[in-house]
Amino acid sequence: MTLTDIIERCQALYDDLDFGYVDEWKARNPEGKAVGYLPTYVPRELIWAAGCLPVGIVGGGDQLEIVKGDACFQSYICHLPRSVVELGLSGRLDALDGMLFPATCDVIRNLSGIWKLYFPDKYVKYFDVPHNYDSRIGGEFYEDHLHEILAELEQLGGRKVSDDELRAAIRLYNENRRLAGEVYELRAKEPWRVPATDCYLLVRAGLILSPDEHCAMLREYLELVKLEDRPLRDNARVLVVGAFCEQPPLDLVRALEFAGCYVVEDDFLLINRWLGDTVDATGEPIHALSEAYLKTPAETSSRYVDDDGRKGRYLVDLVRKSGAEGVVFAAPSFCDPALLDRPMLQAALDAAGIGHTAFKYSENTGQLQPIREQAGTFADTIKLWGTA
Repeated sequence: MTLTDIIERCQALYDDLDFGYVDEWKARNPEGKAVGYLPTYVPRELIWAAGCLPVGIVGGGDQLEIVKGDACFQSYICHLPRSVVELGLSGRLDALDGMLFPATCDVIRNLSGIWKLYFPDKYVKYFDVPHNYDSRIGGEFYEDHLHEILAELEQLGGRKVSDDELRAAIRLYNENRRLAGEVYELRAKEPWRVPATDCYLLVRAGLILSPDEHCAMLREYLELVKLEDRPLRDNARVLVVGAFCEQPPLDLVRALEFAGCYVVEDDFLLINRWLGDTVDATGEPIHALSEAYLKTPAETSSRYVDDDGRKGRYLVDLVRKSGAEGVVFAAPSFCDPALLDRPMLQAALDAAGIGHTAFKYSENTGQLQPIREQAGTFADTIKLWGTA
């Protein structure tokens, strides 16, 4: 297989709003179930260990016309929930046996209730996460919640899950996150070798492929891309932040590249890297998953922390680690978590002397020329004066 073959496979998965791979996987695994989930984070290890295929649902992008979904939500919220409802009511998610809705924001909480009304015969769960990161408080709550979800997944899958199966799932997803991290590290080091669009498609494929198949794809890509001879351009190195939930259309990512930006770090599809590759696979697995979530150094707008400047410091450290020369704030329209965090993050960047620019989008954004011009001006400013 060539690099072109791999990216074409990823593009086909990206384009397939009927989720044909899920049907194929269930045909190969007659006893298996498929459980969908929304961004930003769910414990995929539990889903996989229970004999179910975890399927990331991130809307229909700019390929889907919204008709029924608009009837469920007011106009002043993000586009993602309408798109997800449209996918469901149009029958495109019929292969799913259940859905997990993580505690990203109030909109996703409400979406979980709407899903129960429309699909009463499906397994539906609002997945809550702790906002207190003390193991004795938030950790105890979180472990109880994980045990509850595991019991429900066992009922859905029709079998009991052993601790050894959970540990095996943790090891597999550790490897998956390690490989995804290796792609990101290579892109930060040599961004001309790993285009942002390739990176995005490659990592997004992990939302639908089984983790073992995705690991094999990542390994093959890493092996082949290091042999690829691609030209180095005098582009500005930027970090993109704010797109942790609703995803930008692929053409927006491509527009940033065309505007003269090397995207060397981003918060797209956080679930593929959220916990890192160090979840303990030797002890009690539920406790290990809880501790990994509580102790992860990663920050995002959907994760509540006291306003002690931690998120700002994390972003500044990420800029320095990735070698970015500036930050692009790209948030979905009406995304309260991202837009409320932005002033604090911008203040941290200003204090550190790091330039930034900002725009908003929706997953079905069609007019990208203004964004491309803004990104191009930002890149030119960095290259001409060394700061934005």
